[in-house]
Amino acid sequence: MNIDHLLVLADPSSSYLKHLERLAPRITLTVGLSEERLVPAIEQAQVLLVGAQKKELLRTLLPRARALRWIHALSAGVENLLFEELIHSPLPLTNSKGVYSGSLGEFALAAMLFFAKDLRRLVRQQGEARWEQYTPVELRGRTLGILGYGDIGRAVAERARPFGMRVLACRRRPSRSEGDSLVDEVFPLERRLEMIAASDYLLLAMPHTPGTQRLMGEAELRAMKPQSVLINIGRGSTVDEQALVKALEEGRLRGAALDVFETEPLPPGHAFWRLENVLLSPHCADQTPTWRDDAVALFLRNLDRFEKGEPLLNVVDKEAGY
Repeated sequence: MNIDHLLVLADPSSSYLKHLERLAPRITLTVGLSEERLVPAIEQAQVLLVGAQKKELLRTLLPRARALRWIHALSAGVENLLFEELIHSPLPLTNSKGVYSGSLGEFALAAMLFFAKDLRRLVRQQGEARWEQYTPVELRGRTLGILGYGDIGRAVAERARPFGMRVLACRRRPSRSEGDSLVDEVFPLERRLEMIAASDYLLLAMPHTPGTQRLMGEAELRAMKPQSVLINIGRGSTVDEQALVKALEEGRLRGAALDVFETEPLPPGHAFWRLENVLLSPHCADQTPTWRDDAVALFLRNLDRFEKGEPLLNVVDKEAGY
């Protein structure tokens, strides 16, 4: 299908939009973040590129989108875009799954090394000019459990394997990981406590859906080994933060590395700020210098496939939410 009009829901000053310039003059681009700018063009656009998660603006545009055939999100998560009319519309929605997996995989590996080598202690001792030897541990021989073994989880497994780690995975559809050479064993979701109990490092890489809301609760935290580390690079909503704070304060875990939180920005008085056994990242582990450029590159590949009539990459199950 030939495209002649692309509508882009984004700040017109965004530097990543330069990659779309090569589409002109073959394709007309309309870019903006207001009804005044976008409504006059929505009836002509066949494709909508969402660079800013403005659900209400998208809700306003959708009823007038008579020519629209496809929506693509530059984000990997789409929970903040979905609403009933979009979910039930026949329009395909695709996302940028895979673009951010490598950087998140590196963050997860850094988090494991942070606790294995006790880097906070090194920084503290250096600041105090204190020479005090201690016993760091290796990742070799340790077990990494991945709760939510999708694209991000697999990227972490790829980076953990060369360190000699054993990898366990847990997902709703275990059959999708059959034959995966990176994984030693795959668990269904109902057996997650068994996998959690066997893990030295537990990675959460789950999307935000009604089924994952606080899935990592009191029972799951109590199943963890006393010296294990929890790493969350999925969504903050998947963790019962009150239960996690309690477990950390009581020393039932070695620590936690968190890039996502139930409330963002994290409130100033939150316990995570003061806990020495927490490594806190302000939800930016995947925001590398090229993260938006890489996402646009994926969109352009998908646009080429769309125009050739080929299957789109990363089609979202709108009912499931990911």
